[in-house]
Amino acid sequence: MKQIEIIMRTAPVIPVLVIEDAAFARPIAEALVAGGLAVLEVTLRTPAALETIAEMKAVAGAIVGAGTVLNEADLRASIDAGAGFIVSPGLTEPLGKAAIASGIPFLPGVANAGDIMRGLDMGLSHFKFFPAESSGGISALRALAAPFHQCRFCPTGGITAATAQNWLSLAPVLCVGGSWVVDKGVPDRSVIESKAREAALLR
Repeated sequence: MKQIEIIMRTAPVIPVLVIEDAAFARPIAEALVAGGLAVLEVTLRTPAALETIAEMKAVAGAIVGAGTVLNEADLRASIDAGAGFIVSPGLTEPLGKAAIASGIPFLPGVANAGDIMRGLDMGLSHFKFFPAESSGGISALRALAAPFHQCRFCPTGGITAATAQNWLSLAPVLCVGGSWVVDKGVPDRSVIESKAREAALLR
């Protein structure tokens, strides 16, 4: 089993995190891990992202990756910060080749058949289906998964606590990405842990 598949199978939901202040990193990570969500995706959408990755990585049990990785510079910075896996919103040849060469578990974004074929040509078989809802939703992924039966997916984008189970019921879906587990602003550890526990029970 590939390392990225092991990561994807760790929990049914990967929290997609946009952290504005690295001081929030450890409390959030501790609450998520305590609630049963060990795999955390820190998006490179804020100046605090790289420091957040380093801080969260220090939390026992946390598997911390970098999301919104757009190019080789982002890839290198994420690896240097201690990211354990890489998630990108799309797949380009330069980024794909660099990620594969680095050996880090890599989950590139795909939205159509051409994207998936490009990934397969690179030797990839595990993908983030993004943006999931606006790319056609469950019916679109079901249609794509049929000819690409060897592929496994993590749908992300527009998925909520109410709809996650519908996605997880699809055989090719190993997990989903979601931003609903952690609200913006000062973290409330009890609320985060409670949401994480509910998400961890989804299958």
